[in-house]
Amino acid sequence: MSPQDSEAAPTDLIYGLEDQPPLQKTLLVALQHVFAVFVGMVTPPLLIAGALKLDATQTAYLVSMSLFVSGLATVLQTRRIGPIGSGLLSIQGTSFTFIAPIIATAGAVMSRGATASQALALVFGLCFAGAFVVIIASRFIRLASSVITPVVTGTVVTLIGLTLIEVGMVSVAGGYGAKDDGTFGSLQNLGLAALVLVTILAFNCSRRPNLRMLSVVIGLAAGYFAALLLGRLDLGAMRQMPLVTVPLPFRFGISFDWSYFLPFVLMYLITVMESVGDLTATSSLTGQPVSGPQYVKRLQGGLLADGINSAVAACLNSFPSTTFAQNNGVIQLTGVGSRYIGMFIGGILMVLGLIPAVGVLVQALPPPALGGATLIMFGMVAAAGIRILSRVQMNRRNGVILAVSLGLGLGVTLVPDVTAQLPSLVRSMFSSGIATGGLTALLLNALLPGERA
Repeated sequence: MSPQDSEAAPTDLIYGLEDQPPLQKTLLVALQHVFAVFVGMVTPPLLIAGALKLDATQTAYLVSMSLFVSGLATVLQTRRIGPIGSGLLSIQGTSFTFIAPIIATAGAVMSRGATASQALALVFGLCFAGAFVVIIASRFIRLASSVITPVVTGTVVTLIGLTLIEVGMVSVAGGYGAKDDGTFGSLQNLGLAALVLVTILAFNCSRRPNLRMLSVVIGLAAGYFAALLLGRLDLGAMRQMPLVTVPLPFRFGISFDWSYFLPFVLMYLITVMESVGDLTATSSLTGQPVSGPQYVKRLQGGLLADGINSAVAACLNSFPSTTFAQNNGVIQLTGVGSRYIGMFIGGILMVLGLIPAVGVLVQALPPPALGGATLIMFGMVAAAGIRILSRVQMNRRNGVILAVSLGLGLGVTLVPDVTAQLPSLVRSMFSSGIATGGLTALLLNALLPGERA
């Protein structure tokens, strides 16, 4: 039975959606949520900055803005202002979904002579325009869900994970900078990545829920300490940083190019369905309806907040924002589903984003240490896509959609020169394997005869 066909079962929460726990418990639970999402929020800007070879100051700024915007977006999502926001304990964060198309787009324009700042201006312009896809979709969520079905979302999420693994492996070997200095794939880089990966796996297998939840944070801390012992922790940028980072709208500028827009449209459509799943899970965990008018109202408000938050993120030099799934595990663990907590989570993230030292400490982590963690995280994205597909009846129609979409998507990723002879507009549109595979799945699902699934 689908979530739309049933009401959420009663829960055994200690504090429900509208309860206000004591301040001490509120702060403790809020910190657990922050720990659960912190790595996920700072990883996208770190990877994108590494691919664009930004300096330490620019990288730290992007990390700071990611935290600040995530906090601001979380407050809007949980507080609910008019029709904006779900009113659930649903945390917003920088989306992994956009990493591959952002790196591909920035790389393409930089190969034509653009600077990193100009590439970022284009990326932020595309992200800003694409945010309106989510805003519009929030008003027509029933129609969108009839077209973007699990066979489409499962295929695209799987492609996202598989194509991001390349980015993770580059970090494991030392990052894009290591290709220039000759240390790419060195034993030290591989050993540092292995240390982080093994530490995460060890704590993830712990019988203690708190240790499992913090396994990625502990793994990165081990990598940070090892980098310190190896003399690879460069905190020199700390001396150049002010005490407070002031958000500066359009610091890198903003521009737009239609030829690069399609991948971003598709990614935003996919985040719509991901957010529907996350919001449904949060509604269920907090004892709220998962069908009927109130449920639909929460979905519409949550998606509207997603779109507005992503538009604001682009203006404040950050990347698209979406609901995070990690926090549903924290709700189950703590027994606290109060949206009141969200205000504190958002406040903590905003304060962290305003302190530039946080950004410097994060960006100082060597790429191999980050790669050891992201390799697992990106693999889990692919596993999530496979899990979605496992719930789809894999008949001949759906099998064809999956096979053709994966084939074309991975084909473009592995052999990017296949589009070299196409017109520049078409080449730009299909330069991303995710966009190619996603569009293929969407069109085949709409055009092939048979029931959509």
